[in-house]
Amino acid sequence: MNTLKKTLAVAGLMAMVSGGALALSATSAAADVACNRYGECWRVREHYTTYPANLRVMFHDDAWWDHHRRGHYHWRRDRPDDHGYYSHGRWRAFER
Repeated sequence: MNTLKKTLAVAGLMAMVSGGALALSATSAAADVACNRYGECWRVREHYTTYPANLRVMFHDDAWWDHHRRGHYHWRRDRPDDHGYYSHGRWRAFER
């Protein structure tokens, strides 16, 4: 009987750990949306503070994207390295 309890306890613990790992990986895969004053929007993983102030970049979550993905916004290509921004349709990388 003790062996069955130990087995069930270990199985329960393993399920909790794997479920937690899955939840963390799903959360980290999410990306926000950045939009500038011209309505150009793109996906970002980081909220940089070095965007030019005159672009008035704002960040939005996935729920906002779902609601606004059709409309007057100009959706730009997602960049593998989001260390930059769009301005007038052109990608401008931050200097490193």
